[in-house]
Amino acid sequence: MLTVVTISWRPDRAVRRTVLVLGAAGLTVIATGAIVDAMWLLGIGVWAIIAAMVIELVYRP
Repeated sequence: MLTVVTISWRPDRAVRRTVLVLGAAGLTVIATGAIVDAMWLLGIGVWAIIAAMVIELVYRP
């Protein structure tokens, strides 16, 4: 028997929102760092993307 759950659980939505915000912020900082030619901004952006991916991989509802 297959049960389909249509209502999204609030913590799942919060984690998904956190991953999307971290990813978008990381991409924005990476683009800014590339335009300004600042390696420290690129590093911060890459670490934000890594954090988003780790959260996505570790948190499996």
